[in-house]
Amino acid sequence: MGGAKGDRAVLLMAYGTPDRLEDVEAYFTHIRGGRTPSPESVANLRQRYARVGGGTPLLQITEEVRRRLEAELAAAGAPQRVYLGMKHWHPYIAQTLQTMRDDGARAVTAVALAPHYSRLSIGGYRKAVDEKMAELGSPFELRFVDHWYGEPRFVQFVAELVRQGLMQFPVGDRAGVTVVFTAHSLPERIRTWSDPYEAQLQASAELVAREAGLPGFRRAWQSAGGTGEPWIGPDILDYLDTLHAEGVRDVLQVPIGFVSDHLEVLYDIDIEAKDKARALGMTLHRTELPNAKPEFIRVLAGVVTR
Repeated sequence: MGGAKGDRAVLLMAYGTPDRLEDVEAYFTHIRGGRTPSPESVANLRQRYARVGGGTPLLQITEEVRRRLEAELAAAGAPQRVYLGMKHWHPYIAQTLQTMRDDGARAVTAVALAPHYSRLSIGGYRKAVDEKMAELGSPFELRFVDHWYGEPRFVQFVAELVRQGLMQFPVGDRAGVTVVFTAHSLPERIRTWSDPYEAQLQASAELVAREAGLPGFRRAWQSAGGTGEPWIGPDILDYLDTLHAEGVRDVLQVPIGFVSDHLEVLYDIDIEAKDKARALGMTLHRTELPNAKPEFIRVLAGVVTR
């Protein structure tokens, strides 16, 4: 659908994060589909947020991405208004779609700030969009981007972050650094659905490793939930034991499943994983996240306009 300037728009989606420690319980309850978490679980999550300063910069980063993407599209001659919607916190996806309808949007590209598809992850974004679209009477021509990990600019960008990450180690040690790609674990039951998540992550790591010129790499998982069911492993905390037993002393963790600094990076990697590595006498560094870097904005602009 073409039309006047202003009727095309982008819905940029992210997971969401509580604004304050007082919001953790409500945020956690939303993640659990309205089921109230135990006081112990809330206290544990609140403590993690407290350890990273009382909150994460996810909302601020995502708002900066939104602003810069809108400017990038305008500069490229493809102006579209960019809106921000969160899966589990304000501004919720449903609220944002309502605003987009009221603003007169007619053709919408929806893209989540997560490169790989799973029914449990990106599928959740799609469900939120479809439910609100049905409620509004499907006012938009919708294009929903399921995944974008294979975008050449994204592969090149992450490969450069890997090369920069290796520079954190002394020159003489870099050849011996073990590079470990990680992503958010999901319950093992996704394997019964022929879910593409694991295959996409493997392909993503291979593309980046080849572009970065790595002689090899490992893969592990992180941030598994405490739901009582089996989650895909090995977790990076356990895998560090394995690497240590192999004689590995230097590790570069590449959280390829994440694009913004938030709890799974600032706590699970920067505190938990680094503490575990230190206790084993190992050195663990990680690559920087794309956040709102200009190269990443160009990646997103390509995803939206291709």
